[in-house]
Amino acid sequence: MATNFLVHEKIWFDKFKYDDAERRFYEQMNGPVAGVSRQENGASVILRDIARARENIQKSLAGSSGPGASSSPSGDHSELVVRIASLEVENQSLRGVVQELQQAVSKLEARLNVLEKSSPAHRVTAPQTQHVSPMRQVEPPTKKPATPAEDDEDDDIDLFGSDNEEEDKEAAQLREERLRQYAEKKAKKPVLVAKSSILLDVKPWDDETDMAQLESCVRSIQLDGLVWGASKLVPVGYGIRKLQIQCVVEDDKVGTDLLEEEITKFEEHVQSVDIAAFNKI
Repeated sequence: MATNFLVHEKIWFDKFKYDDAERRFYEQMNGPVAGVSRQENGASVILRDIARARENIQKSLAGSSGPGASSSPSGDHSELVVRIASLEVENQSLRGVVQELQQAVSKLEARLNVLEKSSPAHRVTAPQTQHVSPMRQVEPPTKKPATPAEDDEDDDIDLFGSDNEEEDKEAAQLREERLRQYAEKKAKKPVLVAKSSILLDVKPWDDETDMAQLESCVRSIQLDGLVWGASKLVPVGYGIRKLQIQCVVEDDKVGTDLLEEEITKFEEHVQSVDIAAFNKI
């Protein structure tokens, strides 16, 4: 119905021509108006596009309503019928497959039920009760009194024989001999003596002190484990010089405190004693 209505509808397609003629007539009469003319030109263009669109729609509808167009719906209908038939065939085949699967599952369930009933693991048997006899007290074995003959036999057994005693004596002698040899070797080894090299600074009272006499006083100190070395005079300032002397001492016998104490005894020549260097040898 809608198609027939659009086919027979009457549309004024040439209206824009009459609008243009009317506009030109009024322009000649009253003169051109810029704004109005532009608006009318825009409206006429839109009207033209609408008219062309309507004309194209009408032509397409007229072509579809012709004799050739009547064959297309029947073709579409037949194609739909073919598709529906194929779908029904596929549906029936799927139903058959589903039925077969259901039958196979039911058969498997029946077999499982039979196997469960026939298996001995599922048989419920009553547990057998075991009768436990009451515990009897076990009496400890009684010791028989030893006879005099057995005592004599025990006395005859010698757990530590004479052979073992002789072997123990030989091992003790061998151990003592080795200990003695080790002590002799240790006694022959030279004992390392810890020594130190000390550099002393001996300062006089003033520049008039006799430095040669001061050095002879220092060297006159003789101690076990003390050896004097080289010496020299080092200027300090204002004509005063100090005695710098080196010595070697054994740490166990001579200490720095003892050396300072012995040197400072010469009060007439020595003001103070300082340790300039101390090295282990």
